[in-house]
Amino acid sequence: MNSDQQYLNLYFQVHQPQRLNMFQFFDVGSGRGYFDDDLNGDIVSRLAERCYLPANALLLRLIDRHPEIKVTFSISGTALEQFERYTPKVLQSFRQLEETGSVEFLGETYYHSLACFLSPKEFALQIGRHQQKLGALIGASTTFFRNTELIYSDAIGKQVSELGFTGMYVEGCDRMLAGRTPNALYRHATEDLVLVPRNYRLSDDVAFRYSDKTWREWPLTGKKFASWLGRLPRHEKMVSLGMDYETFGEHTPHSTGIFTFLDDFITVMRKSRKFRFINPSEMASLLPVEHAAGAKEGVSWADEARDVSAWLGNAMQRDAFGSLERLHDAVMASDDVVLIDAYRHLQTSDHFYYMATKDGADDGVHRYFSPYTSPYEAFMNFMNILADLELRVGRLRHRRHMVYATPPALETDPAPIRW
Repeated sequence: MNSDQQYLNLYFQVHQPQRLNMFQFFDVGSGRGYFDDDLNGDIVSRLAERCYLPANALLLRLIDRHPEIKVTFSISGTALEQFERYTPKVLQSFRQLEETGSVEFLGETYYHSLACFLSPKEFALQIGRHQQKLGALIGASTTFFRNTELIYSDAIGKQVSELGFTGMYVEGCDRMLAGRTPNALYRHATEDLVLVPRNYRLSDDVAFRYSDKTWREWPLTGKKFASWLGRLPRHEKMVSLGMDYETFGEHTPHSTGIFTFLDDFITVMRKSRKFRFINPSEMASLLPVEHAAGAKEGVSWADEARDVSAWLGNAMQRDAFGSLERLHDAVMASDDVVLIDAYRHLQTSDHFYYMATKDGADDGVHRYFSPYTSPYEAFMNFMNILADLELRVGRLRHRRHMVYATPPALETDPAPIRW
């Protein structure tokens, strides 16, 4: 390896939840559906036009001209199934990117869920289903893993390693790295698992601060951003930038110049003599993995705390998740594929994110993403749906175990009396 060579890993998270119908108390037992198909279709179609199709076209154009450009994606199963249903052109564009050989895809939970806190079996099943869906629709296979919202702990890392993944993406937060740089590869303390930290400061410069006119670095250009990477010390061999793909065109509108920024940044980095693009499957062979890093408690890329409080931080969230957890065995025992799929869609992290009660900047981000007027409304809506699901499972179990009284056998007509 060239001792002066440094590497850039650029990865994007693509996820859309199945948003819920507004479900009142009096809807419980009514047979009403849980998911707002019209709203989901409208949102995914809008995102396709604003973000996915133009951003994919930009990357495809750049890669076609310069195959050394490499990009990494993580696409949730819930996003894949909505692309399949509402916007098949988006799937086609991702297949085109995969066919370039310059794009790599990550494994994750199918439902972008909190299954890592539910059970190892459920966690593994959802990961396996995601791999199957990704292979069927995109033609991609996975060797590295990215858990929902970069949620990580040593225990989760151990499960991921046991499932056969060679590496896992993590948040490069200070308490996990013990003050060490996020611009390096680490390893799990006990498992043969490479850990890829996200440089959240540089990533958030694009994802959250790019369009902030009060930011002292505004306006941010691709050339300026590339120069910041160019000033990284030579001994920091890799920088990983990760952000929501919807940053481009949705969270940050096209009118801000965000697509020009992305084009210019990638172009400048391609011309750099200092940096090369890299995807995860190449990392272990090209970069040193010297130190272990770990977290006994869960860390994530959400909120200033970078822990799991975005989903399980208040009493409403814990009550909702506990109720979901208690229903798990009964739903699985039902063997009803429709109910099981609905139950797993209810595990999607977004539903719990909408229930968060945070202050300051965190509150603003939560409110931006939430379709509800308040965290309490999100909680009550979710709990009403969960109550309906429990009722449906109970009715199904009752029907299957009902013992019908056996009617008495009919007697044959008596033989005629002979006089």
